[in-house]
Amino acid sequence: MTDKEHFPSSTHPPLPPTPEDEQFARLRLLRSRRVGIATYKRLLIEHGTAQNALAALPEVARAAGVSDYKICPEGVVQAELRNGRAAGARLICFGDQHYPLTLAEIDDAPPFIWAIGDTSLLARPMISLVGARNASSLGTRMAKSLARDLGAAGYVVVSGLARGIDAAAHHAALPTGTVAVQAGGVDVIYPVENTELAFAIAKAGLRLSEHPIGMRPMARHFPSRNRIISGLSRATIVVEAAAKSGSLITARDALDQGRDVLAVPGHPFDARAAGCNILLRDGATLIRSAADVLEILGAATAPELPLAPPAPAPRKRSLRESAALHAQILARLGPSPVAEDQLIRDLRAPAAEVAPVLVDLELDGQISRQAGGLLSKVS
Repeated sequence: MTDKEHFPSSTHPPLPPTPEDEQFARLRLLRSRRVGIATYKRLLIEHGTAQNALAALPEVARAAGVSDYKICPEGVVQAELRNGRAAGARLICFGDQHYPLTLAEIDDAPPFIWAIGDTSLLARPMISLVGARNASSLGTRMAKSLARDLGAAGYVVVSGLARGIDAAAHHAALPTGTVAVQAGGVDVIYPVENTELAFAIAKAGLRLSEHPIGMRPMARHFPSRNRIISGLSRATIVVEAAAKSGSLITARDALDQGRDVLAVPGHPFDARAAGCNILLRDGATLIRSAADVLEILGAATAPELPLAPPAPAPRKRSLRESAALHAQILARLGPSPVAEDQLIRDLRAPAAEVAPVLVDLELDGQISRQAGGLLSKVS
C-alpha cells in the first residue's frame, strides 16, 4: 500500500494500516519496550524493514541481557489506530507528504505524529512562541501582539497549549493559523482549563502529538515535547520565562537544531523575565515587535507585515498644560503602585502625550517605575 493510499488528500482520517503493512510494523516497532527513536532508526538501518527488525528484536534484547523480551502485540497497535480514528486524528509517518520538512531535519524527529485539525498548516512557514505559565499582563499582551502580527505576515504560530503565554499566542493566532504540540496523547487535553481553546484549535488550527492516543501527559513528556515545538519552527520566541523553565529548554533545543532564538527583554527585578534576560546575555536576539522578527528572518522568506498608517504626531502642550498634567499625575499616584495604562485611562489623555511627562517626572525623582509597568509616587 502506498503513502498516498494511507493518506488521501481528503480531510477525513485515512483508513488504518493493516498488520501486513510496513507502516503498521514500524509503529509496532516504535511502541515496543525499550525502543526509543535512536534504537528505532538503528534497527531499521541494520535490518532494512520494520518486519525484519521486529523478527530480530527478541534476539537483540537477549544480547543486551533481557531474556523474556516480547515485542509490542499487534492488538495494542490496532487499538491505538482504532482509537485514533474514533478521535478524528490522522497518523502521519516520517517521510509522508504531510510530514513537516522542518521537523524532518532534526536528528530526533518523531517517526510518527498524530494530528487533529488542518494538516495543510504543516506546509507553511512556522514560528514558535513560548513563555511563562504565570505570565504577567504585559507579557500576555506582548504574546498576543506578536502572534497576531506574525500570523498576518503569513506565519503559523506554534506553541505548547499551556496556560499563560502559550494560550495567549494560540488565541491570537487562531484566525491565521496555529499549531499546538501536546505532551500527552493528541486526544487528551491538558490543562483542563484550555479545553475550549483546544477544541477551537482542532477546528481552525492543528493539534499534534508523538505519543499514543489516550496517553496521559507525564512530567518527562514535556521536555521531549519542546523539541518538536522548536523543530517545527524557523525561529523560537521567548516572551517571559523564569531562570529554570521549560521555555529555556525549548530555546536550547532551537539552538541545538540550528534555529534562531529571539527573546523579549524584561525588568531585572521581575523573576518572570529572568530567563529571557539570560538568553539575551548569552547571545539571543532582542525583539520588541513582530517587525523586528520579520527583519531578522528576512523579507525574502515571508510576506511583509502590513504597515499600519503612521500615528499622528502628538500635540505640543504649552508649559501651563504640561504643569497641569504633572499635577494631575502626582495627584493620582501614591505609595501603592498603579498600572501605567490604568493611569492613562484615568487621565483621559492620549498615551503619546502622557508618556513623555511620565519620563520627566521619573527623571526628576518624583515617581518610581516598577516591574510590570507599575508606577508609584516617591514620598
